[in-house]
Amino acid sequence: MQTNQLTTTNPFDFSELSFDDFKKIVIKDYQIAYESRQASIIGRREVLTGKAKFGIFGDGKEVAQLAMAKAFKDGDWRSGYYRDQTFIMASGMSDLTKFFAQLYAHPDVDFDPASGGRQMNCHYATRTLNEDGSWRDQTITKNTASDISTTGGQMARLVGLAQASKLYRQNPDLSYLTHFSIGGNEVAFGTIGNGSTSEGVFFETMNAAGVMQIPMAVSVWDDGYGISVPAEIQTTKGDISEILKGFQRDENGEGFEIFKVRGWDYPGLCETYEKAISICREKHIPVLIHVTEMTQPQGHSTSGSHERYKSAERLAWEKEFDCLVQMRKWMIHSAIITEEELQEIEKEAKTYVRECQKKAWDENALIIKKESEEVYGLLHKTNDPEIQKMAEALKSVSDVTRRDIFTTVRKAVITLRNSSAEAKSELVDWYKKELEANSERYNSKLFTEGADSPHQIAVIAAEYSEESKLVDGREVLNACFDENFQRDPRIIAFGEDVGAIGDVNQGFAGLQNKFGHLRIFDTGIREMTIAGQGIGMAMRGLRPIAEIQYVDYLLYALNVLSDDLASLSYRTKAGQKAPVIIRTRGHRLEGIWHSGSPMSMILGALRGVHICVPRNMTQAAGMYNTLLRGDEPALVIECLNGYRLKEKLPTNVGEFTVPLGKAEIIRTGTDITVVSYGSTLRIVQEAAEELENLGISVEIVDPQTLDPFDTDQLCAQSLKKTNKLLVVDEDVPGGASAYILQQILEKQNGYYYLDSRPATISAKAHRPPYGTDGDYFSKPSSDDVVEKIYEMMHDSNPSAFPDLYK
Repeated sequence: MQTNQLTTTNPFDFSELSFDDFKKIVIKDYQIAYESRQASIIGRREVLTGKAKFGIFGDGKEVAQLAMAKAFKDGDWRSGYYRDQTFIMASGMSDLTKFFAQLYAHPDVDFDPASGGRQMNCHYATRTLNEDGSWRDQTITKNTASDISTTGGQMARLVGLAQASKLYRQNPDLSYLTHFSIGGNEVAFGTIGNGSTSEGVFFETMNAAGVMQIPMAVSVWDDGYGISVPAEIQTTKGDISEILKGFQRDENGEGFEIFKVRGWDYPGLCETYEKAISICREKHIPVLIHVTEMTQPQGHSTSGSHERYKSAERLAWEKEFDCLVQMRKWMIHSAIITEEELQEIEKEAKTYVRECQKKAWDENALIIKKESEEVYGLLHKTNDPEIQKMAEALKSVSDVTRRDIFTTVRKAVITLRNSSAEAKSELVDWYKKELEANSERYNSKLFTEGADSPHQIAVIAAEYSEESKLVDGREVLNACFDENFQRDPRIIAFGEDVGAIGDVNQGFAGLQNKFGHLRIFDTGIREMTIAGQGIGMAMRGLRPIAEIQYVDYLLYALNVLSDDLASLSYRTKAGQKAPVIIRTRGHRLEGIWHSGSPMSMILGALRGVHICVPRNMTQAAGMYNTLLRGDEPALVIECLNGYRLKEKLPTNVGEFTVPLGKAEIIRTGTDITVVSYGSTLRIVQEAAEELENLGISVEIVDPQTLDPFDTDQLCAQSLKKTNKLLVVDEDVPGGASAYILQQILEKQNGYYYLDSRPATISAKAHRPPYGTDGDYFSKPSSDDVVEKIYEMMHDSNPSAFPDLYK
């Protein structure tokens, strides 16, 4: 049984098989399931003995996943949760050695291709990118989107993965993208635990798929609990398929097909999945497969025991209706195999799984041990008794980690702080070299950084002629989108009110009529799945612009954008990417829910997404031109009060680019540097005019993007001249302004050039009330900027600038 990769590739149609062939298939399936169970058991032991940090496994779910794997074809996608190890093994997307490599957090993608040791075990991903960030052919492989731990979090992207198949099937202009689809014939498989169906994102996803009629197949693994909470507390009627009966397809052909099958019934599961996935694939109808009577033999995870919350009767039932026990009985009863033959298979399986575990452990441990031995030798070369004690202590550690090694080296360097010996230099050189290596292992690839990175896009200036019209800002955007949609058929746009009316501020006005409902379309009010649609479609080679109507409402999609999109490149070590653009607008100065500038929330939650804050629609258009040619995710926040302000229409409106991370000095001055962005720049510019009359020269810097921030360090260069710094923004006190100060003063060393305390102007801590007066007393005004800058000038030169209120 020395197989390196276990796969089930047999078709469903058993009627064409001889009984001997049928037996071989069933026995192979049982072998895969039994090996998966042994991996769960051994994995748990490895955690409890301290060789791994945490374990969460798929025991009890094996047989249903065998049936699902039979229906899973090349080109299909999975968006699942962390109980699917048997499915992953059976479909051939991973193997047992890689399973254990991830458990041991091996940081090399050759050993843990899913995450390079960055995710806990049972979090799977196939590598859809080449080393240079280019796409691999998704049609010749089985594909799985990178798992996330947040319960239900995998559901939102599932909508986009399935919708991509519909677009590839219905839009002939996409037929050239043969690396992404076989004529839209792919199914997006989703899996979720029954407890997680209580999450709002599950209901958003189901509703969206039912409306859109996309090839999405959701399997609910129902073992009766969500950790310790039983189904009757989780779900109305204790049964998710019962309460979803309203989604069942009707005589008009609308809705889902819903199936229900027991998790220990091997032939019933095979029949159910054959029927369900055939409908889903051929007719593009979403299906729900509710798999009941599942068990969880080892409990939820290694962090607790299920004996604490399950009755003796329940535990006895679980033992009897363990899916492997029931499959075993059925195989013997059906004369497929004898008890003795089963025992031999199980014996060999245990040996094989243990060999995989040992191999994975050794492959990681031997590398770290070699590093430890190198340090041991370097420490002994110092001939320092105290350092040699450290060396022996390091050598005595049985399962040494890089943390153990680095802690020892750093303590040794401190001890040798007064030494100039060659042995210390060698130790420091080793430390610096390995520090760089560990940065690549553990901190790299927040962005894909491939050949198509937006930073590689050529910078093209906006061009104007004598005939260039002065138009509303929204018309600049509209012309930009028009040009890009003509240029690239992969680009699509969607969101609330985007289609029929061309978005609430007319950026897409008239474009649905021009490019059709497949490329520009409306959605329901469901921010999580709007974000998920964008992620899923971007993962399948399309270029979506997903609109969240106002930045205030980004909060309702933040879980999806933060947990999934922002971490995707990092958690796969650039194995997957989703170049979606999230388009929104904000900074309007009226009303608690329409005045949003929650930039500190965005900066804290969305590292891994470029944060673009254009000051006008021309700059926004240039950013879109850059992003739509690049391959990394971004959030673009347009100025809500700028759509009707007049701007010149560039003659190359679909071609010119604004580079990310490049700040711009939009007014030169000598007395003070003011850094601001978005809508508040107009306030600062107005104040600068007034201050000029008071003899104060203001230099204004627009960072244009907050992440990346001013990579050429224009802010620090400005400070060399002015020696004073004011940051103006509309976030809460200590919000984005604190981030900007950190970037300028710490990262750019701007504090060297200050001759007075830096200052900030922000909104108040509360959201602004409605109306002109509420805005004036809650958000920065030009009066605030004038007074603050005058005050700063007074502090440095009180005779020239006497106190205003004294």
